[in-house]
Amino acid sequence: MSDRDAQRQPLLTASHWGAGLLDISNGRLMSVRPHPDDPDPSRINDNLPEGLHGSARVRRPAVRRSYLEQGPLVRSGERGREPFVEVSWDQALDLVARELTRIRNDYGNEAIFAGSYGWASAGRFHHAQSQLKRFLNAGGGFVRSEGNYSYNAALVLMPHIVGNYRDHVKQATRWGVTARDGRLVVMFGGVPLRNAQISGGGVGRHRLRDDLEACAKAEVEFINFSPLRNDAAEALNAEWLPPRPGSDTAIMMGLAHTLLSEGLHDKDFLARHTVGFETVAAYLKGEMDGVVKDADWAAEQSGISAERLRRLARHMAAGRTLVTTAVGLQRADFGEQPLWMTVVLAAMLGQIGLPGGGFGIGYGADASIGTMDRPLHWPSFPQGSNPVETFVPVAMVSEMLLNPGGVYDYDGQRRVFPDIRMVWWAGGNPFHHHQDLNRLRRAFQRPETIVVNEISWTATARHADIVLPVAAPQERSDFGAGTQDSTLIPMPKALEPAGEARTEFDIFTELERRLSLGTRFSRRLSAEEWQQEMWVEMQGRAAAQGHSLPDWQDFLQGNVIHFDDPAPDAVYLSAFRADPEANPLATPSGKIELASEVIAGFGYEDCPGHPAWLPPRGWQSGEAKAYPLHLLSGQPETRLHSQYDCGDFSMSRKVQGREPILINPSDAAERGLADGDVVTVFNERGRCLAGAVVTDDICQGVVFLWTGAWYDPDFADPHHRDRHGNPNVLTHDLRTSRLSQGPAAQSAFVEIEKHEGALPSVEAFQPPLAGSNR
Repeated sequence: MSDRDAQRQPLLTASHWGAGLLDISNGRLMSVRPHPDDPDPSRINDNLPEGLHGSARVRRPAVRRSYLEQGPLVRSGERGREPFVEVSWDQALDLVARELTRIRNDYGNEAIFAGSYGWASAGRFHHAQSQLKRFLNAGGGFVRSEGNYSYNAALVLMPHIVGNYRDHVKQATRWGVTARDGRLVVMFGGVPLRNAQISGGGVGRHRLRDDLEACAKAEVEFINFSPLRNDAAEALNAEWLPPRPGSDTAIMMGLAHTLLSEGLHDKDFLARHTVGFETVAAYLKGEMDGVVKDADWAAEQSGISAERLRRLARHMAAGRTLVTTAVGLQRADFGEQPLWMTVVLAAMLGQIGLPGGGFGIGYGADASIGTMDRPLHWPSFPQGSNPVETFVPVAMVSEMLLNPGGVYDYDGQRRVFPDIRMVWWAGGNPFHHHQDLNRLRRAFQRPETIVVNEISWTATARHADIVLPVAAPQERSDFGAGTQDSTLIPMPKALEPAGEARTEFDIFTELERRLSLGTRFSRRLSAEEWQQEMWVEMQGRAAAQGHSLPDWQDFLQGNVIHFDDPAPDAVYLSAFRADPEANPLATPSGKIELASEVIAGFGYEDCPGHPAWLPPRGWQSGEAKAYPLHLLSGQPETRLHSQYDCGDFSMSRKVQGREPILINPSDAAERGLADGDVVTVFNERGRCLAGAVVTDDICQGVVFLWTGAWYDPDFADPHHRDRHGNPNVLTHDLRTSRLSQGPAAQSAFVEIEKHEGALPSVEAFQPPLAGSNR
């Protein structure tokens, strides 16, 4: 390549939704074009120009007004509704350093919570949580969070019954194998392509659409159990069987009972590869509770006909069948149960470990699951060792802040909530992820100091005391590499940071100096030297496997580097199937535990020692009668969670500026609603405005509100109604069970009515500033 051609090489960037080519003019990002290597690029990149240059950007350090005037120990004002005053970096960092010192001296490091859950931005070095955690570990540690909001029930449950869930998603049977050897895919929750735009850390090529279409061309049959028709790609021509939300476990039990009663289960596989089937069989036959879990019973719970369930069970037993379960199903009351029954159903079919058979949990949740794995272990910014052993399950943040010293159960342990006095959040937005936002807002009033590092004025930033503006990925150099992707993506600096924004590394290096931490955080290296060191490490790992990588600067100015999938013919648990004695699972028995003595020993009534039918709490309490529409919420096509909600693509799908809510025509007609109406969605926990989208793609009795609209409470409204359409003002914070304490957002019930009167403006994207003290 000539020097002239090299100068024309467009600058690349990496995001969790893929690589892009930056169009820059006069120091401003104009657009992001898809990378030509990507066969199915995401349009989420269209959000970047407004996200970087728009009104919602945090440009200078800012401090909540009463906190600035009176300090942390005088409780006045209210986080979330009080304006901020912009200050100098010196003033902001002095405040942060003084508070860290005071909290550590007065209460110890166990009073600092820096769970900082969230996706942040792509980049192996400028990874927000890793930067924050390394800095705090250099000063004695912090209370961390455990697990995630996406699939926490799987993270805790699956090791008891089949092994580490993170291994499962990496080793998942490839869709290419299913196209070649499969005959039937039964999907609980579908395999939604909108979710598969995303892969943690980045994705070079979106392959899932082509892989699924290859299955369809090979005449693999698909069944879609989901309240939402388009949870299955149109090209699959899937049969849509919309169940009552929360009834998937019952459907699986009805299918399993048919296999059992008609002798269609694989007795040899069950005997050699599993333990506990006798317990499950007794439960299915009603010997424990007097309730036979047959297809007729399942039909009563789900609304799917018993005859159709029996035919499907026979069809599944007659040929190679893959059972898939979306991770969204476990974000519900007793969400461990559909996961466990997925394994039971696949084990009874006896096809686990066979090409195109068995089970997969999480297909479609990430662009790489079932399509790819990374060939090398990518280097990452080291977090160091945390001397503080205390942690809290990620979905218990509100509980922790509101109940210091409270006792709770978690995976067989009795644990105690710490007394948190300082919260530091970087690279995340709990006012997107967490449930029951009105409760979270109350919880966020309790700490003495909250610090937030942010690019944008999210609701979390608005609920802080000190907000530190950070540089966006396009404003510093890095490299992207997905956790499970096979691509290295250069991320050269393309723009100057907005306003006075700094990188997290520069912020923490300055705080290291102010706090006299020596060089425990920075090691006296610059950001450039750190990245050079990480890249040399990357080159060494690649060379050990026969790959040659360019030098750091050549890579930054070059193109995407693709590797091959190290296991293109992967079949999950194939080695275990072939020889379970030589390849035991990491479970107490070394086998698949269809019933678990360990879990039974915990004595949890909400998660017993075998799969059980536990109806959603709202069915039992009567909430479903008072609020007859079951609310589901999930990842939209237009953004990753709440990132860049202010962007053009995200805004293009709003309805009169509100997040769309899908509603069936019958439910809309019953309430006098028309497509495009702004509606009030409400229950006993909260209210929000949303834009009605009337569609046959959602089944009757169910509504679907996309996640990620920036929380925008109207404090002039007596209910503090959210003006924008955030579903988590409506979801409960009760969690799945005492086993995993995962979020249970998919078990909410609501009513909807047409909004009357003047429509309030959305204020979520306007900075909450009251002036400057600079």
